[in-house]
Amino acid sequence: MLAYVFWHWPGAGVEADSYEKDLRDFHRALAQAKPAGFQRSVVFRLAGAPWLATSGPAYEEWYLVDGSGGLDPLNEGAVSGLCKEPHDRAARQAGGGTAGLYRVRAGEPKLAPPAAGLEEWSLAWWFAKPAGVRYEDFYAQLAPLTRQPGVSLWGRQMTLGPTPEFTLRSPAPLDLPGALEAFRLELQPLWR
Repeated sequence: MLAYVFWHWPGAGVEADSYEKDLRDFHRALAQAKPAGFQRSVVFRLAGAPWLATSGPAYEEWYLVDGSGGLDPLNEGAVSGLCKEPHDRAARQAGGGTAGLYRVRAGEPKLAPPAAGLEEWSLAWWFAKPAGVRYEDFYAQLAPLTRQPGVSLWGRQMTLGPTPEFTLRSPAPLDLPGALEAFRLELQPLWR
């Protein structure tokens, strides 16, 4: 499973309620259009991500696809047909954005709590593999965490994206190994 992840923020003078409504409308249309290889999308509201050029609220969209073959249909399907108008409406309001490509490395590829309401928060830790540690050993260190329900480890693909190499996702706080220097973000689900 791969995830195309897109971070963005509203342009100057754009109201958060309007921006979020347009995002939900777009993701609703994308779920109906369901391009080949597309599984689902999840959108979070966040603040304080150091790789974003905004100090205000921002949004993190995860587009889960079956594999690299799902990227072209997603790219085309997101901006055509049923999705074109809601995509364009949301895109016109954006102040900027950046993206990356990630692959699930361990754990359950769940990104948001499964409850029906959107009031729950999810947590994300961003970090790099410590220098000199083999990937196999690194994954083994994180295994006690990634075996927990709802926890997943995602790794950046081909050094694409502005973030550290890994993100660990959880519906609840976790105690990370002491050697990891991680940046923690609180994520409020907006669409799932």
